Amino acid sequence: MKTALTTATLLMTMGLAHAQEDDAFVTFQSLKPEVALEMAQAALSHCRDAGYQVGVTVVDRAGVPQVYLRDRFAGAHVYETAMRKAWTAVSFRTDTLTLDTVTQPGTLSAGIRSISLALPLGGGVPVEAAGSLVAGIGVSGAPGPDIDDECARAGIEAIEDQIGF
Repeated sequence: MKTALTTATLLMTMGLAHAQEDDAFVTFQSLKPEVALEMAQAALSHCRDAGYQVGVTVVDRAGVPQVYLRDRFAGAHVYETAMRKAWTAVSFRTDTLTLDTVTQPGTLSAGIRSISLALPLGGGVPVEAAGSLVAGIGVSGAPGPDIDDECARAGIEAIEDQIGF
């Protein structure tokens, strides 16, 4: 009797799992605005502590901006470049420092540089939690894209304990 009950329960559970696969909806994780803000503040602070005035944008997994912060002396260009770096990181699911290398003229992926919002210039990093894309962060204004990238990663590091890396 116990075996029959266990088998029946298992079959019902399998049916539910199969039904969910056919469901019309998907579920996903996205950062709360408070966590996105904390990440942006940490990135900005990291750059400021190194002597750089930057702008930081955090976008959700679809590339829609959640947070934008600009240090008081950062250039006007950082608004657009930080957003485009974050958008590019989530859109292509890779950091923009790597994209800069793999999209150089003459490479197979060079056409990415022709997409209007794409900016394959270091400083954009996708944010993942448990293997799922949850956000992107873009930093602009430091004297080099490698430093923008470092600041973006410092922002992610500041929230790692909250997103379960």
